[in-house]
Amino acid sequence: MGTTTDKRTDDATTDQPTKDATTKDATAEETAAEKRTDEPPAEGGTTAAADTAAADAATADAATDDAAATADDTADDADTPEEPAASAAAGAGAVVAAGLGLASVTGTWLGTLLAERQTVLGQIKLQSGKVTDQIGAVYGTPWHTTALVNGVFAVLAMLVAAVVLTGRRPTWVRAVAWGGLALGLLGLLISAGMYLDLFASLPSLPKAPGGGA
Repeated sequence: MGTTTDKRTDDATTDQPTKDATTKDATAEETAAEKRTDEPPAEGGTTAAADTAAADAATADAATDDAAATADDTADDADTPEEPAASAAAGAGAVVAAGLGLASVTGTWLGTLLAERQTVLGQIKLQSGKVTDQIGAVYGTPWHTTALVNGVFAVLAMLVAAVVLTGRRPTWVRAVAWGGLALGLLGLLISAGMYLDLFASLPSLPKAPGGGA
C-alpha cells in the first residue's frame, strides 16, 4: 500500500509543473488578446484618413493655383500683341528721327534740287535786268535755300525724337532716338550758321580800278 501511494504522489507532483505551464500559457494568450482588444484599432485608420484628406486638400489647392496661373498667362497672352506693336512703332520712329537728323547735317537731294532751281532763277533775273546783284542772285539765294531745307529736316528730326522719348521705351529705341535728337540739334545749328553766313560770308566782286593812267 505504501508504494502505491508514493507513486500517485510522484505522478501528481510530476503533472503539476505541466499544468502550471499550460495555465501560464493560457493566461499569457488571454492577456495578449485583451491587449489587442484594448488597443484602439481606429487610430491607424484615422491617421490614414487624415493623410488622405490632407493630400486631397493639397491637390485641390494645386489645381486652384494652376487655374489661376493659367488665367494669368491667358491674360498676358491677350495683352502681348499690343506691346510688340508699340515697341515696333517706337523703334521705327527712332530710326526715322535718326535718318532725318543725319539728312539735316549732310544735306538732301531736295535741298540740292531747290538750290539749283534758285540758281537758274537768278540767272534769268540777271539776264532780264530785274536784279543787279549777280553774286546774291546766283550764289547767295541757293545757299540760303539749302540752309532752310536742312533746317526743316533738323526740326522734324527733333520733333520725332521727342515724341519717341515721351514714353517708356526699350533701351535700344531710346538710344537711337537720342542719337536722332542730337543729330537734329547739330543740323539745326549748321543750318542757322549757313543762313546767317556765320561760317563764311558771301563773295563780293572786286572793285573796278579807278580811271586814268
